[in-house]
Amino acid sequence: MRSSGTVRARYHHGDLRNALIGAAVELAQSGGPGSVTIRAAARAVGVTPTAAYRHFAGHEELLSAVRDQALDRMGEAVDVEFARLSETGPPAQRALRRLVAIGRGYLAFVAAEPGLFRTALTQPLPMLPPIRTAWDAGPFQQVIAVLDELAAAGFLPVQRRGMAEVTVWAAVHGLAMLYLDGPLRTSDEESRLLAFERTVEIIGVGLGGPALPAELHAELRELVRGG
Repeated sequence: MRSSGTVRARYHHGDLRNALIGAAVELAQSGGPGSVTIRAAARAVGVTPTAAYRHFAGHEELLSAVRDQALDRMGEAVDVEFARLSETGPPAQRALRRLVAIGRGYLAFVAAEPGLFRTALTQPLPMLPPIRTAWDAGPFQQVIAVLDELAAAGFLPVQRRGMAEVTVWAAVHGLAMLYLDGPLRTSDEESRLLAFERTVEIIGVGLGGPALPAELHAELRELVRGG
């Protein structure tokens, strides 16, 4: 991890905004979103908070810039996994490979950059407007694209498409949190891989498998809604 001295060394007059973002990214890497403040970033760069406030209206604006950097890096981790994939086979098979690659990249980013991972999710995700327009970058849009491909290929039934991205995201994000803060934190690598493997299997079956019997589906839907 870079030190604040490194940040000072690369700061040049006229580039203070980017230097502050770089310093704030380092703060997030080491301490998560709670460590990102205007004062701390200014101190790391070697300027006064007053100078920093000329570029950021406040803490939230700086944190948002760091969050964008974190999402970019998460997307890069997914791209690394995409580059390993075969492009052979029918469309549904190729899309399912990409879905696994997104999960692998997401979990790899969590392991490599836990502080930035926590920072990437600091801004609440609005459900209105629709989720597909809420976040315009990163693995979330990649999941949406893959699910659209699965629906176009006939693997994912149209009636099951709505909010499916939230279901997939919840499963992989929940697994990531179990790795990061939960009981899988101290598990061996094989146990973690098996947990991911089973998550992928259940997601795949849930997306493309046969529908629940109508009577059971109606009963479960009523229970979900408090009936």
